[in-house]
Amino acid sequence: MPKVKAEKKNRQHQEVKNQGIMFNTGMGQHILKNPLVVNGIIEKAALRPTDVVLEVGPGTGNMTVKLLEKAKKVVACELDGRLVAELQKRVQCTPMQAKLQILVGDVLKTTLPFFDVCVANLPYQISSPFVFKLLLHRPFFRCAVLMFQREFAMRLVAQPGDKLYCRLSINTQLLARVDHLMKVGKNNFRPPPKVESSVVRIEPKNPPPPVNFQEWDGLVRIAFVRKNKTLNAGFKSTAVEQLLEKNYRIHCSVNNVEVPDDFSITKKIESVLQEADFSEKRARSMDIDDFMVLLHAFNAAGIHFS
Repeated sequence: MPKVKAEKKNRQHQEVKNQGIMFNTGMGQHILKNPLVVNGIIEKAALRPTDVVLEVGPGTGNMTVKLLEKAKKVVACELDGRLVAELQKRVQCTPMQAKLQILVGDVLKTTLPFFDVCVANLPYQISSPFVFKLLLHRPFFRCAVLMFQREFAMRLVAQPGDKLYCRLSINTQLLARVDHLMKVGKNNFRPPPKVESSVVRIEPKNPPPPVNFQEWDGLVRIAFVRKNKTLNAGFKSTAVEQLLEKNYRIHCSVNNVEVPDDFSITKKIESVLQEADFSEKRARSMDIDDFMVLLHAFNAAGIHFS
């Protein structure tokens, strides 16, 4: 029995060795090898011949070459110089070479160009910051089809009351429509990751909701720190009260409003929550409309979150 295992391992190592690259799983390098999954992702992106596609994490180019067949141009963002060389080699001396632009570097630190559609098999450790970089990107893009760790994908689409519903869920859904497209097993990658994956489609809301995102996120962040507690209890933290009192005093100073000597931020917060009927509500079961009403109530009382 051990002999069979050893042979299997050697065969896998030989396959990677023949390609000349050892993948760095620490950098999240898990190359999507199943052509059916690659085709499924491209199909869900609904590409047009005039589209500019942003691909993040092209790896050895299994998806890139298929994107190049369908789109006007592909901008591929890759951190690993070895994979960049592999990708360049793959399109060299073909008609595709002129349609491919490669950005070498960390996508989170890169200024993104204009694009219509984004397709990405992301290193899972950058999932959250990348989603918000995308959603705050201007000009608007049409859609993004992204591969994520299964649990992260389920957080993106979670609804109020779901166990996985969190700040990530409500912030993403505020700015975009999110759909879970398909599950992808770990054996579709080389080397296989330790977790299952899912593909998600994100379409930004255009125009975006009429809300200051920094303000919104400040409120949501406080509410979801302890999402199972009532809001009345959640706002009782010293750090939260100090921040909101500081912001309130700045607001009063700017608007020439006098703050009474016996002012209490605790009582002010309690009165806003009571009047808006949110004292006993919990973040885990509140939807976007609830948070909009609550943010408006706080702002109307001079309390700001950014």
